[in-house]
Order: sequence, then structure tokens, then C-alpha cells
Amino acid sequence: MFSKISRLALARTRLVLILSAVAVVAMGALAVGAFGKLQGGGFDDPGAPSSKAKTLIDQDFGGSADLVFLITPAGGQPDSAAATAAGRTLTADLKKEPTVDNVVSYWDTPASSLTSKDGTKVLILAGINGPDNKTDDLAKTITDRYTGDRGAITVQAGGSAAVSNEVTSQVTKDLELAELIAVPITTILLVLIFGSLVAAVLPLVIGTVAVAGAFAELYVVGSITDVSVFAINITTALGLGLGIDYALLLVNRFREGLAAGQEVPEALHRTVATAGKTIAFSASTVAAALAALLVFPQFFLRSFAYAGIGVVVIAGLSALIIMPAMLAALGHRVNAGRLPWASATRGSEAPLWGRIAATVMRRPLLTALPAVVVLVALASPLFNVSFGTPDERVLPTSAQSRSVDEILAADFPGGDSSSDIQVIATGAVSDSALGTYATTLSKLPGVENVAASTGNYAAGTRSDGGPSAAGLAKPTAHLLTVTENPTLNSDDAQSLVRDIRAVAAPAGATALVGGDDAQLVDSKHAIATRLPLAVGLVAVTTFILLFLFTGSVVQPIRALVLNTLSLCAAIGAMVWIFQDGHLTGLLGFTPMPMDTSMTVLMFCVAFGLSMDYEVFVTSRIKELHDHGYDNASAVTGGLGRTGRLVTMAAVLLAVSFFAFGTAKVNFIQMFGLGSGLAILLDAVVVRAILVPAAMRVLGNAAWYAPPALRRLHERAGLTDTDDGASVPQPTPAPAGHGHRRA
Repeated sequence: MFSKISRLALARTRLVLILSAVAVVAMGALAVGAFGKLQGGGFDDPGAPSSKAKTLIDQDFGGSADLVFLITPAGGQPDSAAATAAGRTLTADLKKEPTVDNVVSYWDTPASSLTSKDGTKVLILAGINGPDNKTDDLAKTITDRYTGDRGAITVQAGGSAAVSNEVTSQVTKDLELAELIAVPITTILLVLIFGSLVAAVLPLVIGTVAVAGAFAELYVVGSITDVSVFAINITTALGLGLGIDYALLLVNRFREGLAAGQEVPEALHRTVATAGKTIAFSASTVAAALAALLVFPQFFLRSFAYAGIGVVVIAGLSALIIMPAMLAALGHRVNAGRLPWASATRGSEAPLWGRIAATVMRRPLLTALPAVVVLVALASPLFNVSFGTPDERVLPTSAQSRSVDEILAADFPGGDSSSDIQVIATGAVSDSALGTYATTLSKLPGVENVAASTGNYAAGTRSDGGPSAAGLAKPTAHLLTVTENPTLNSDDAQSLVRDIRAVAAPAGATALVGGDDAQLVDSKHAIATRLPLAVGLVAVTTFILLFLFTGSVVQPIRALVLNTLSLCAAIGAMVWIFQDGHLTGLLGFTPMPMDTSMTVLMFCVAFGLSMDYEVFVTSRIKELHDHGYDNASAVTGGLGRTGRLVTMAAVLLAVSFFAFGTAKVNFIQMFGLGSGLAILLDAVVVRAILVPAAMRVLGNAAWYAPPALRRLHERAGLTDTDDGASVPQPTPAPAGHGHRRA
């Protein structure tokens, strides 16, 4: 297969480049429309009881108040003539909006729950009426239109719809800033790495093609199913990073061949035969890790699978098809634009890495132990990890919706109404049965009040309902609002949801529990129940791919163990930072529980990328081993030849992720910093220290496979000799570490 690619690139260079250019233009045209297909939200399981409750509430009760307008009258007098006139005008205008319903205003219903404790601020509540995939856009339109100074009153917007809109808007700004940081730094690093302007531009071309292709794929997928707007983060970071990594590997091999005196056709053939195989397996392992996200019901996570698999496949295909044609066209001119201080060529040889590997293999346990201790120490905060879902705290303190929600929690009698638990009872329910049910709920520990159409209930005692009590009853459904005790923490609130669900529904009815806490319980349950399947799929597919790549059953197990160790260290460090609150002054975030979905995402992405470097390193080690070098010589020689490449690739990819550390949304910060740290830990600690130590301890057993599986590998696995590629001369093994066999 790989020999055909190189022959095509040499024989039809111009045709391949022209067709590639046409494909890139077509992808770019589609990519422009991708942003209009992406949606906010997607954190909840659509089949969960809380999601079903939300759907029924939207259908039968006009939805929840996902927009909260905080009104501050001039002089703090909401009942003044000027404030009343302005407030009633605002209320009337909101009621006329076709995308707004269920408007409840202080100037229509001066209830205590709509007035701040000091009486200087009041509320107007409203619901967004429109498709879920348009909620952010509709919320932005309404908040932009009605917030700000309106004469005698000042209006600010909060609530879940306003928070979601500001998160989406902020993420877009964060992405633009990250690109402005990552692209120039990456370009400078590529020029310094290659010492040649032409060679440095080639990886950027492949990275750009990968990003454009992935956005085109998102346009297509987004036209068919729900795709989260947050998928753009992984698209740009992975597209640019992996495209550059794969192109870097090809350019490095090609220049290495030219420096060894090979003619362009021979150098290209051997480059594609060896590096092409590595890229194919690397892309397969990354895509397999991301494919595990498809088992989760939340379209937020599934979107990253759509985007990630697409960008990996397009980056791999671009590197394997477009790059060989560009190298064939350039030939020796790949070294053009050489910097004055740079050598004529820069190979991948890294004697330092070879010496480090040799040192580790002489004292494997002594050198590996400190590295393992450091990784375990970094992973230790995982023992105290807690999980949650995004709320207004993911935004900077300057965000309007966050400020409003914090004022609601502190200054209004009902606190933050978004924390209320909503129970919808469907079916024919008598008033007495509903009252008994509400009374039982009000006695549960942690419940402050239960509002139902039959009245308000607190600690088992009923009082008359408020003015809106009649709106809580429909012919076939009843809505009960359970107000939590403000002192409840997140874990206690989730326990309360479970307690409410354990209460028998009213006779003749079915009860569904909704609200933010119920959504969190259901989201965690959906992820927890499917996580073993996702992890199992990642492990099995990785094992199969690495077996096909190496012909060993030990190498995949070794890779899985070491990569998991470094990944746990990276996630543990993020718990220490973002949950425990360290570095808040530097990064400017609010400590809160780890985002459940984003943590799972980071695991899959970082695991896939760690396997990327596993394939990079193992490919060279296997080349030497297959050509007769003993285990120690193959490891030192392989690391000596891949060390510089892996370091360069890791730094370039880490830059793309670390750029998200400048984000103002904290779970984007966490994802970027965690993924970047995982990449560097894997490339430096695992590849430089733990891999040679493990290979030394395993010895020849590292390449073991049962006879039946070995025969299977001979038939199904790929080998470099299939393409006629020769192995380059290895780094000589240090004294005492064996020699090449006769």
C-alpha cells in the first residue's frame, strides 16, 4: 500500500497536487458554514428522567424561567412612578416577543420572591421559546435587546439561558485568542527545528488542511445530528497539532534520506514506507481512543468523537497523500530558505536521548523509581476528586450572567431559583393525593419548601399557595417545586434528588424529577454506567492495533500501563489546580468540582495522543529489532533516533493545547492545560525513562506472542519489508548492552 502511494506521488505529482488543491477549496467552502450548524449545551442525557421532566415542563407549563432579568431602579425605589412605568413597558415588550413566554414580572405580581431582601432590586422571569439548538442565539438576541440602561431602570440578564449564551460567546473569543497565540509560536518553533523556511512551511500546510477538512466534516455531521459548539476546540488543537506531527515525521525522514546520499525517488519511497506506516497506525490508535466517546448519550461528548475522528483521519490522509507529492515536487529544495546559522540538514539523531536510554537500562529500577514516585504524587489528588456540571462559576467574575446569579443567591429570599428541584406528576391526581405527596416531600431532610397547586408545604405543614399556585396544575399533570435548604452542599443536594425519587408517586400518577441537581445526578450516572465500556473499548482496540503493529502481546500491555500512569498524573494535577483551588491567582478561575464530561474527554484525547508517541518510538525500536539487533541495542538506537522527533512533536502539539490556558471559561482552561501536561509527561517521563526501564526489565519477553498469534501477525500485521524499505544504521549500543546478532 505505502509503495503505491510513493509511486503515485512520483509519477503523478502535479495531478495529485491539483486534485488536493480542489479538495481543499471544496472543504473550505463547507467549513465556513460549520459554525452555523453547531449548538450549545449537550451536557445532559436525553433519555434520563430529568430530561424527560424538562420536556414535559416545557410542553405543559411553558418551560422553566431560564432567563432572569435583574432590575435595579434609580434610587432603589421599584414602586416609584418612573420605575413602574419603565418596568411595565419592559414587561409588555417581553410578552410581545415571539421567542419569549411565561413572563412573570414584579410589576404584575409583586411577590416577595421577586423582590430583594432590601427591596432595592426586583425581577422579571421569562422562558426562551424555541428549539433547543437555537436557545443560545435566541437568548443573545433577547438579552442584547433588553439589557442595559432603560431610563429609570437598569437591566441585567441571568439564568441558565443567559449563562449558556455567555459561555458559548466566551469560548469563541477564547478560541480566537488561542489561535493567535499558538500559530505564531508554532511557526517560529518549526523554523528553528528545521532551520529551513520551506521545510517549516510544509507541516503548517498539512495542519491547515486538517483543520479545514475537519470543519467541513462538522458541517456535514451537524446537518444530520446535534454537534456541540465546543467541538471547535478539539478541531483546531488536534488538527493543527496532529497535522504538524505527521508532516514533521515525513519531512524528517525525507531529509534524513537525502542527507544520506539517496536520490529523491529512493528517499521518498523509504520515507513513505516507514513513516507512512507509523502515521497510519498512529492515526488509528488516536481515532480508536476518541471513538469510545460515542458510547455516551450526551451529544457534548459524542461531538468530540465526530470532530476528533474526522480531524485525525483527515490529518493522516493529508500527510500520506499531499505531503509525498509536495516532497516529490520539491526534492532537494525542501532545504531551501536555510537560516544562516543552521546546518545544511537536521536529522532526527539525538545522542542525548540514546545516552539517557543507555543510563536507564543500566539501572532500570533505580532510575525509574523517582519518575514513578513523581507521577504517583501528581495522581494522588484523584483520591479526593468530585464531579459536577458547568454553571455560572465557569465564567469570569466580570460576566453579567454570573454576577446576576450570584446576586440572586445572596440577596433574594428564594436564593438561586435554578437550584430548585422540579417534580412533575403526570396522570389523574386528586388534590388529596397530591397534598399527601407534597407533605411527604416537605418532610425530607434538606427540603425547605414544596410549592404545589394545593398550597405550600414546609416540614409537613400546609399553607395557602401563592398567586401563581393555579399555574402549577394542568388537567393531566401537576408541577411541584421543591426548594432546597440553602445550606446544602452539592453532594447533599444530589442525595436529596435520590430521596425524592424514592418517595412513591401519588396514586394514579408517574413522577419525574428534574432541575439542575437531578440533571447532574443523571449525567454522572450516564457517564459512570458507560465508562467501563468506553475504557474497555479503548483498551481492546489499542491492544489489537499495537499487536498488529509490533507482533507482541507484551508491548500493548506495557504501553497501556505506562500511558495510564502518566494520564492519571495529568488529571490528578488538574484536580489539584481546578478543584482544590491552587493557582487561582495566576489563572483567574473559581475552584469547583471537576467537569464530568470534560474530564472524560481529556482522558480519551490524552490517551490517544500518548499512543501517538508510543507508535512513533516503538516503530524505530521495532525496525532495529526486526533487523537483528538485540533488545537493548534496539531500544537505545530507537530512542536515539526518535528522541528529538518526539520532543519536537510533543512541544508543538502541547503549544496548541496550552494556548487554551488563556481561556476565560475554566473547563476549557482545564482541558487545554491537562492535555498539554499529559503530552509532555508522556513524551519526556514515559518515553525517556519508563519505556527503556520497562524494556530492560522485560528483556526479550517484551516481544513475546503465542505461536498462534505470531502466525496471525505474519498474515495480518504490516511489516516494513513489505515495501522494500531498508532500516537506517542504528545508534550503537553502549558497552555491555549486547551487539547485533549474526
